[in-house]
Amino acid sequence: MSLFLAVALRAQAPMDGSVWKATDGQHINAHGGSIIRYGGSYLWYGETRSATGKPYSSLGVSLYTSKDLQHWTNHGLVLKVNDTPGSDLEGGCIIERPKVLYNARTRKFVMWFHLELKGKGYAAARAAVAVSDTPQGPFRLISSGRVNAGQYPIGFCLPDTTDLRHQLLYPELKKWWTPEWRRQIERGMFFMRDLDGGQMARDQTVFVDDDGKAYHIYSSEDNMTLNIAQLTDDYLAHNGSFVRVAAGGQNEAPTIFKRNGIYWMITSGCTGWAPNAARLFMAKNIFGPWKQLPNPCRGEGADKTFGAQGTYIFKVETARERKLFGGADYVFMADIWKPKELSDSRHLWIPIRFEDGMPVLHKAR
Repeated sequence: MSLFLAVALRAQAPMDGSVWKATDGQHINAHGGSIIRYGGSYLWYGETRSATGKPYSSLGVSLYTSKDLQHWTNHGLVLKVNDTPGSDLEGGCIIERPKVLYNARTRKFVMWFHLELKGKGYAAARAAVAVSDTPQGPFRLISSGRVNAGQYPIGFCLPDTTDLRHQLLYPELKKWWTPEWRRQIERGMFFMRDLDGGQMARDQTVFVDDDGKAYHIYSSEDNMTLNIAQLTDDYLAHNGSFVRVAAGGQNEAPTIFKRNGIYWMITSGCTGWAPNAARLFMAKNIFGPWKQLPNPCRGEGADKTFGAQGTYIFKVETARERKLFGGADYVFMADIWKPKELSDSRHLWIPIRFEDGMPVLHKAR
């Protein structure tokens, strides 16, 4: 028996990808989400999806709470889609990867999520922010849109990129995936295309550093490039400081943690709902430079992240938590997506261990 399976059995909760029922007897319908601690409880926020996609797929964001990370109580929707025509949250919109932070200074719960507008497919590529005075909500949408309009990232070399606004007009650059096209993407061709209207923001997460500063990490430039952007002190907006990471590398589903002064990021490739090999990055400064390293997964199915895609990395803080997760300091939370029935997508939690100074994820046997 593997260590992970032993942990799952000891937890008396199927963190291994099987059905995980809340106290209402229903599988936990909280996908692409995150967990925070508040008031002696764990708060798990995630996407609520309909079983059939009717009348629409995204129903909103749900909240589940627990005292032990094993048994979860469903508190229903804390952010709902609505029936108001033209509303950003009109039924038929797509809500993905909600992440919630508690801001001790403002005493607000702040939710960031990826939002696509009704009937627009994935063209809107918006970051949305909602707030609440209580963990149970209801959360109130305060903004939705592209990000960092008119702003340049840290280290962006303007003298070398003044021609990038015109690159898409060149016939040879209309052929995707050529070496020249990739080079121009790395230089910032798509970034400059979106400069005035704001950058795309799709798959995303949030991270609070040791100094209390918060960051929004998201896929941008048609999912070709990751951005890491610092938030304002109230966590409600970007403050203008951001960096492009792995330009042209096609990364999504970012997850991040910090250990002994080193930042680690585990991402996914872009293959729709189908799983692929995880990517690992490290940096000594959150604004980089970031170095890509080999796939952190080990064992059967490692080339497909064991059938899952990361959503969040939970930091283990107490002795009880450490015992629950076999001594690990961090837990990789992931979804095993079921695109034909997203509400039944399964939850895979894997303790992150370090071997030779590198984080690794071992598959259960």
